[in-house]
Amino acid sequence: MTAPARGRRLDPDARREEIVAGALRLFAAHPYAAVSTTDLAQEAGVARGLINHYFGTKRGLYLEVVRRLTTIPEVAVAELPPGTVDVRAGAAVDWFLDAVERHRGLWLSVGTGAAGDIDVDAILAEADEIAADRVLAALTPDAPDDPYRARVRSFFGLVRSASREWLVRGTLDRAGTRALLVDVLLAVLSGPAHLDSQV
Repeated sequence: MTAPARGRRLDPDARREEIVAGALRLFAAHPYAAVSTTDLAQEAGVARGLINHYFGTKRGLYLEVVRRLTTIPEVAVAELPPGTVDVRAGAAVDWFLDAVERHRGLWLSVGTGAAGDIDVDAILAEADEIAADRVLAALTPDAPDDPYRARVRSFFGLVRSASREWLVRGTLDRAGTRALLVDVLLAVLSGPAHLDSQV
């Protein structure tokens, strides 16, 4: 994808979003250490000073990119199709797999588990809480918070493990990953009685 033309007039929010989008492309394709502030500015079509203005440092921008990648946006929930829980769960998993496939390198470096970086790990923990809120609101809005929230958070561990099986080990293809995640998500949302019957 080509970088935006330098010098276009954008309001501050739009410019900031353009910088994040460019950084997401670069960090998805290259390790953090291989991406310079100059690279980030060129990808976004801005002066280096704007990176510092909006994000402080390259690391500040990187952490914002990690937050965007690992946090389910409200729009993704709003755009789920109407229908049964099965249909909506399938669409939610498809959205996730599309995002992971687009940003494979970055997801594998930070999204599949503890990164050993206190700031990244804090972002992942916050993203899990936001995801639990949005999954429950979208798929089982009448479910009590406990123990459903704990079960949904536990499901995210499977999501990360299944991602590695698909993208790193090749032991699952995309269709198999989807089937596994949809089946388990539906079981998780069905409640304790359903889970007990599977034991």
